[in-house]
Amino acid sequence: QVQLVESGGGLVQAGGSLRLSCAASGRTASTSAMGWFRHAPGKEREFVATISWSGNIMYYADSVKGRFTISRDSGKNTVYLQMNSLKPEDTAVYYCVAGQNSAALRATPTYWGQGTQVTISS
Repeated sequence: QVQLVESGGGLVQAGGSLRLSCAASGRTASTSAMGWFRHAPGKEREFVATISWSGNIMYYADSVKGRFTISRDSGKNTVYLQMNSLKPEDTAVYYCVAGQNSAALRATPTYWGQGTQVTISS
């Protein structure tokens, strides 16, 4: 079992930045791939970014490449999502996820956090 707790959401103007954090705990937290999904009103839930347990393999959705950066601090079992050049279309609830590997995590997360709201004003 892995428990995930997100923080760092909020309201920011377009062009601004936010950093989300997710602390993982549980027996397999240190060896799990982690990542982020988001769910905007009226849209399907979508993959944003994932990172391997070692921190050296990352995947990004095309819509966030070059603007978002995922990283992790293995000593703290924490994953971060640095979001720059934010757009109104980035508005969504962002969920921290965890699973067996960073590739599979893009489609089928095993564990989900409770979500944190990110709102970008135009």
